[in-house]
Amino acid sequence: MSIRYECRCCGMRIAEFDEDRVSEEQLGLNSLTAEERALIISKELGGDTVVSITCGFCRDALQLNPELSLVNSPLQ
Repeated sequence: MSIRYECRCCGMRIAEFDEDRVSEEQLGLNSLTAEERALIISKELGGDTVVSITCGFCRDALQLNPELSLVNSPLQ
């Protein structure tokens, strides 16, 4: 099983870690509130953990065009 970081806007895989080698505590995920965890962390049927964040490209695009944040998948 793995912990995978994916961009919430474009779906790009940003990073992936084997849960046997890296823990949620080492990644700082344990410091998130219950609400933050519910917003950005999900579990897949196979047991993988997916952390939805925004990649650098999408972050820059959203900063230049804030209206894109109103669309479900602005950069897909």
